[in-house]
Amino acid sequence: MLRASAIAERAGIPSVSIVTTPFMQQAAVVCKGVGLPSLPIAEYPGVPMTDGSDTVAKKVEMLLPQIIAGLSGARDTARTATAEPSPRDVVFRGTLDEIQERFHANLWTDGLPIIPPTRERVERFLARTRRAPDEVIGRLLPENRTATVWSIAVNGVMAGCRPEYMPVLIAIVEAIADPIFRAEDAGSTPGWEPLVIVSGPVVRRLDLNHGQGVMRVGRQANTSLGRFLRLYLRNVAGLRIPPGAGDKGSIAGSFNVALAEDEEAATALGWPTFGQDQGFSRDDSIVTVQSVVSISPPIYSAGTRALEHARILADVFGGACAYWSAIGMKYARWEPLLVLGPSIAAVLAGDGWSKDEIRRYLHEHVTITARQAETYALQVGATAFTLDAHVKGGVLPAAYAASSDPERPVPVFVQPDKIGILVAGDPGRNQSKGYINNHIQGGRVSRKVDA
Repeated sequence: MLRASAIAERAGIPSVSIVTTPFMQQAAVVCKGVGLPSLPIAEYPGVPMTDGSDTVAKKVEMLLPQIIAGLSGARDTARTATAEPSPRDVVFRGTLDEIQERFHANLWTDGLPIIPPTRERVERFLARTRRAPDEVIGRLLPENRTATVWSIAVNGVMAGCRPEYMPVLIAIVEAIADPIFRAEDAGSTPGWEPLVIVSGPVVRRLDLNHGQGVMRVGRQANTSLGRFLRLYLRNVAGLRIPPGAGDKGSIAGSFNVALAEDEEAATALGWPTFGQDQGFSRDDSIVTVQSVVSISPPIYSAGTRALEHARILADVFGGACAYWSAIGMKYARWEPLLVLGPSIAAVLAGDGWSKDEIRRYLHEHVTITARQAETYALQVGATAFTLDAHVKGGVLPAAYAASSDPERPVPVFVQPDKIGILVAGDPGRNQSKGYINNHIQGGRVSRKVDA
């Protein structure tokens, strides 16, 4: 809304954005990011989704003076942007403890101790790439800062990465700077967290874990790559929780460690790797980034036939996806990820199933009722969402409006080809896990790792 208002204001059209009280701090960050810190805002007090209709009507009446003032040209000229240090400025000198305290006080950390980004350390990272330090990778909202090779090195140092990770760090930032990723939404209320997926020869070269405990902190590469991305979104994009602003994750979660693919296991089964699924060759080193809004329970499945495992995957992975599927239907783009343990993948492939056959099975056997889909959408604020309207608008296939029966089943997975399937985890246990992404927010983006 505020970004649309900024476009109108620059075209000479007065605007007013209606923002609820809990979002006022985030609104100020967005206004600063679009370069118009005095954009007119009418503040709705409270949370409209928990207000009754009479209360909403009274509060809307209270907005009228603010709306009239904004449309008549009133502007708060006292709000101005604050200058920031230049990239190579030395911002502080002191002991290790003093540096930690200064960085923490300025909201430049993730709450954990950091490695001080001295010029010497930063230069060691820059020596691992042919890219110029001041090269701009893109701009990151909401604070609209430039993502540069220099800032990547600085945050890589702080996150505890090794200098040899630098090409991977650059690929990560290239992915999140792609408009498809929608970094501007990474501070939305669901509190989704990005997930870095690493494929190709770089997994072995950097000693990433793809086996037992793959998603646990403990291996430096997996852990520090995941921490780097969270730190970069905080320091460069501006996604900070209180006492900062910009990140409105209502409950949210912590950063994910980087997920490395067990390519040898996938290749031994005759399956394409996840990196190949993204359009690259097996010889390429690939970084993929996508959002994760929730994670399924551990999925245990047993048996010697593919169907025995597929039924459990449909029940548990499908069930975990079902609640959030209405938002995937609303935008007709949804990219959940299924991580299959090597032993499970071996049974599926051994019984002749390809990745596409797994996707087809999930598409055909995981459903939700139309009533549930529309009810769940309503709860998150999609008050105008109906399956019929989205079918008529060409957003959803005709099957989603096959009848008027509210109890009719509709597929949970709108586009089964978008279901990511990756082999990783403990080869000695029959466990898989699902990662549900936040519809078009944090859309899956892949980049080749290149020095």
